[in-house]
Amino acid sequence: MNKLSLITLTFSLSCFLHLVTLANHNPLKVFILCGQSNMEGHAKISTFEAMKLDPVTKPIYKQMVDASGSPIICHNVWISYFTGGRDKMGEGYGKLTAGYGSRGVPSELGEKIGPEFTFGIYAQKALNEPILIIKTAWGGKSIHTDFRPPSAGPYVFNEGELENLRRRGNDLREVKAEKAEQTGKFYGLMMDHVRKVLSDVKRVYPGYNEEKGYELAGFVWFQGWNDMVASGTYPNRGQPGGYDAYTDCLAHFIRDVRKDLEAPKMKFVIGVMGVGGPLEQYASQRYVPIHGAFREAMAAPSLMPEFKGNVFAVRTAKFWDMRLKELEDNQERVKQMAGFLKNSHKDHANRDGSMTVSEQKEYLEKYRRKLISAEDEAYAKIARSNGGYHYFGSAKTMARIGKAFAEATLQTTLP
Repeated sequence: MNKLSLITLTFSLSCFLHLVTLANHNPLKVFILCGQSNMEGHAKISTFEAMKLDPVTKPIYKQMVDASGSPIICHNVWISYFTGGRDKMGEGYGKLTAGYGSRGVPSELGEKIGPEFTFGIYAQKALNEPILIIKTAWGGKSIHTDFRPPSAGPYVFNEGELENLRRRGNDLREVKAEKAEQTGKFYGLMMDHVRKVLSDVKRVYPGYNEEKGYELAGFVWFQGWNDMVASGTYPNRGQPGGYDAYTDCLAHFIRDVRKDLEAPKMKFVIGVMGVGGPLEQYASQRYVPIHGAFREAMAAPSLMPEFKGNVFAVRTAKFWDMRLKELEDNQERVKQMAGFLKNSHKDHANRDGSMTVSEQKEYLEKYRRKLISAEDEAYAKIARSNGGYHYFGSAKTMARIGKAFAEATLQTTLP
């Protein structure tokens, strides 16, 4: 071995030992992930294959699988995941791998991923030390009621909601009592589980060093659908200020989480809902005002002076799979054309009603082939596993979202 090689080897070994020593002396970094169905995650493992076809996602795919193409097990990332329905809530925990997305049995690995998989992969890769993820997520939950933080106060029905309840003959006292019981329930469940894990970290991560302790290194919030569609709670949605109540509630949420966990400067990342993709690429303008206003309301706390430098917004619309959306739009056009032909629509081919059923089928098949290629259909089979409201259940999308969440959380964590 020549002198230069020896120097290089010595330097490399020194750097490695420095990193190991640093990792051993650092408190365990803990990241909390919370939200509704898209934080649960509905991207099936089977959709990983589509990532290989895109030069943007192929490098991410290589981080997610081993040499045989199977999902990796992250030996330095541990996770506790609390989820489930009303009567079937439970916890799954262990080393991070694929299967910590939405699952039928909370304690058992499923067939889906959420943002947690690539979040853990890229956070651990950047930090080069063990990390712990605590994830709590439930589908169909709002911040106006379910996750409502204590300092936001009780849910207050607006006059429009009260009028609708009266018109339907509802007992207002009973409705208000039910709402009060629901309010903040999932905020409480989330906090209870985080505290449970932190009170006995070794249960989840056996190698935890109690002398070094832990550091709450970041909180990621990925939610929104149930608020965006709540026209009763937000009667002026789509108009300027129509979702201000969401912004206010989320700001209270950030303050309360930090206060309750005694982590006043804990990094907080808001995953801004991006279902539908970039607004400028919408095929129809119908939902642009609502989706646009809601996205701005979600991101707004990151611009508040009190949160400067430690609250960040990640716009997830840029990770939307436009190819899948275009295919879905074209499939809808084919269905619409089938209806036009069947009902002899005055502006379409069977306006006089003379086409036979077989002629309609032939016409429709030619129309379909003009809009939809065999390649697009083949792509959808490997890239999509759920509806658009769940980002098509696409690993291409979910993997990029998780990676972006990690990068946003770590931008002020890394030395």
